Amino acid sequence: MIYFVEDDSSIRELVVYTLNNTGFEAQGMDNAKTLYEKILIKKPELILLDIMLPGENGLEILRKIRSSSETAGIPVIMVTAKGTEYDKIIGLDSGADDYIAKPFGIMELVSRVKAVLRRVQKKDYSDEYEYKGVCINNSNHTVTADLEPVLLTLKEFELLYDLMSNKGIVLTRDLLLERVWGYDYPGETRTVDVHIRTLRQKLGKYGEIIRTVRGVGYIIGGNK
Repeated sequence: MIYFVEDDSSIRELVVYTLNNTGFEAQGMDNAKTLYEKILIKKPELILLDIMLPGENGLEILRKIRSSSETAGIPVIMVTAKGTEYDKIIGLDSGADDYIAKPFGIMELVSRVKAVLRRVQKKDYSDEYEYKGVCINNSNHTVTADLEPVLLTLKEFELLYDLMSNKGIVLTRDLLLERVWGYDYPGETRTVDVHIRTLRQKLGKYGEIIRTVRGVGYIIGGNK
């Protein structure tokens, strides 16, 4: 199930209609209250979320979703008329998994939805990695620091997994974009930096295990 929160009825109906006719099950709503009620009834596989909404805006909704252990793992794609780099960074900082600006091609949106869902579905590992008190378990999608749970978004989890599973190897920003986002974001390596920053913040004192290799990318482990 995909939920689309959009107050413009024409856009909402078109997107929901297209998703329902391209192999998905989708429902539309125009405000936060209805979304929260729907989530209590059935947790969605993905949420498409507009920023400019009446009452509680999309960023406020996103932060609330990410702050709850029940909904933190739901992938969210921001859909908004705002297309500046600043607005993208605000959305990504708040935990968005992807971002598409209006006006958008309807099949581009479908492609983004498919890409995000593929990444969610393929994360079915049984392995576990540990480094200096930080442990990531892919079978149950958990992260702990000194046995204390760390709540991460899907992208933050995937970034940490790639870095932990390639301990001692420098991963370039371009490689992380391709592996975690699933397709190219030409020239937008800033996306990786934003997520690494929030990942470090959530890991607290353990955030220092993620080292920056200037001009190249990031690494966990290895010799300084």
